[in-house]
Amino acid sequence: MSLPQIAPGLALLERPLIDVRAPVEFAQGALPGAVNLPLMDDDERQAVGIRYKEAGQAAAIELGTQLVDGALKRRRVAAWQAFAERHPQALIYCFRGGLRSKIAQQWLQEAGITLPRIQGGWKAMRQCLSAEITSAATRPTLVVAGLTGSAKTELIQRLDTGVDLEGHARHKGSAFGRHPLQGPSQIDFEHALGVALSRMPHGCVVEDESRMIGRLDIPLSFWRTMEAAPRIRVEMPLDWRLEQIRKDYIETLWQTYRGHYGEWLGWALMRKQLSSALKRVRKRLGSARFQRLQRLQALAFREHQRGNTQAHEAWLAPLMLEYYDPMYRYQLEQSPHEALHVGDWESCLAFAHDWSASLGR
Repeated sequence: MSLPQIAPGLALLERPLIDVRAPVEFAQGALPGAVNLPLMDDDERQAVGIRYKEAGQAAAIELGTQLVDGALKRRRVAAWQAFAERHPQALIYCFRGGLRSKIAQQWLQEAGITLPRIQGGWKAMRQCLSAEITSAATRPTLVVAGLTGSAKTELIQRLDTGVDLEGHARHKGSAFGRHPLQGPSQIDFEHALGVALSRMPHGCVVEDESRMIGRLDIPLSFWRTMEAAPRIRVEMPLDWRLEQIRKDYIETLWQTYRGHYGEWLGWALMRKQLSSALKRVRKRLGSARFQRLQRLQALAFREHQRGNTQAHEAWLAPLMLEYYDPMYRYQLEQSPHEALHVGDWESCLAFAHDWSASLGR
């Protein structure tokens, strides 16, 4: 019987996907939504790779057949079979859509199930996603700027054309922006961005970001578009911004840590993250200012345990006024861009809505 193949394309991401590559490959970057049910584990893949370099493909296949045989082979086929029975529209892929996915197809077919494999595999699909980012770089883009705490991310999330770069990166972009859970790999970030941009055929709205969000790079072609794009700027008073910062960087952070790690460990991890973040900007703050903020932060943690999260404003307010706000205003002075609109949060949301509505007309 023939082993069916299907041409690569972004529409395939709507279907269930079986990634038969080794776990280490999957961790480096997979297709969005894929499930890793490997043909070989990391050690087996390494041994087969060494044999391939030393003796060629035939010898490598022979070793792979020896390593994945008997009960081990039956368990791996059973895992594919169970997934295929739950998801009849599933597709199989490996790195280039060749040997490993073909072997998985053959073994599944012997078990009575026929699934297509993606022609060209992961590599071909990655090219499709990368091409979408390159294409999006040629389309209209609007950038939302504003001081720290201006709720720019929430504004982006309110728009049908909004692309939440920080959400895809799982990082808020500053020294204090690390998410409690592990973020995506660079490849997974790019793939998620490619999918998001594919849903914005006429243009998109993004938040003003530096090239790096945490440890992840915005792809260069899209970053250059962001640099040259028109901007709007949210202007809100300090007390409003402080409330947003406390909600995002303290209360939401605490809820996430507590939900995933429990009261005791979650509290310890949150304190460590916030105190470490303050230490990372120590040089820029200067010794005296850092020590003052460190004392205020310690007092805020004590009050937080008593139920008073507002106590964090005692160190957040000077951090914003003395560090983040001057840094942003300096960058604004150096920018060649004049904002299309400057106003409060609601007026900027309305402007972005109108700008988005004009796309594709």
